[in-house]
Amino acid sequence: MSKVLYTLSRPQKLYVVCASVFLTALIVAEATAGKFFTAFHLPVSIQILGQTFDRVTMTAGVLAFPITFIMTDIINEYFGRKGIRFVTMVGMGMIVFEFILISLAIQMPTDPISPAKADQFNAVFGMAGRVILGSLTAYLVGQLVDISLFFWLRKLTDGKHLWLRATGSTFGSQFLDTFLVLTIAFSGQPGFTFQTILAITLFNYGYKFVIAILITPIIYAVHWAIDQYLGRELAQDLVEQAEHEGVS
Repeated sequence: MSKVLYTLSRPQKLYVVCASVFLTALIVAEATAGKFFTAFHLPVSIQILGQTFDRVTMTAGVLAFPITFIMTDIINEYFGRKGIRFVTMVGMGMIVFEFILISLAIQMPTDPISPAKADQFNAVFGMAGRVILGSLTAYLVGQLVDISLFFWLRKLTDGKHLWLRATGSTFGSQFLDTFLVLTIAFSGQPGFTFQTILAITLFNYGYKFVIAILITPIIYAVHWAIDQYLGRELAQDLVEQAEHEGVS
């Protein structure tokens, strides 16, 4: 008796790809969050709560986050609240999984020929616990706020103006997300006063604000490409189902 092989449908394949891209960008963002870089020096020093800043400092984790913004909005658009919440929960599980693997790697004895010495490796990944705790808290709160704002804006605009719900949901969630992760991960560390954390939060938020605007054409381009892949009728059916789920 011949067996019938199960074949993934195009929407299922699309969901797997979108979720995979989202999760990869998320893990990379978490792994690189411990590095800070000077984006540029300010032409004029600014004061935040009495502390002076002459440069814009950001965490390297922001480099991967635009990809998570795009994927969050795309999954929201085609697969609805349940679809993006499932990916969000998987993302949280993968962050915990990342922490376990990094912790095991730190505990492994360093071989004399290792290019990365123990102190170097630990300096890079040793703060993983606090960073991941902060990230989990911020990620959960930020994602839930982002998802709720996305569906509220979709209902408010009657499913129109993709650019508004894509950027509006991001603007509304990312300040809280950034502030929480920096506070939990770095408060009490040398050089990290409340003013410094607030300043880096504002700098990162400003970057994400600009990026959210700049990636809007990319979201439309990805939306168009998906419509071509799925076919207009099937794509519209998915969007309408997602809209119905969001208002029911």
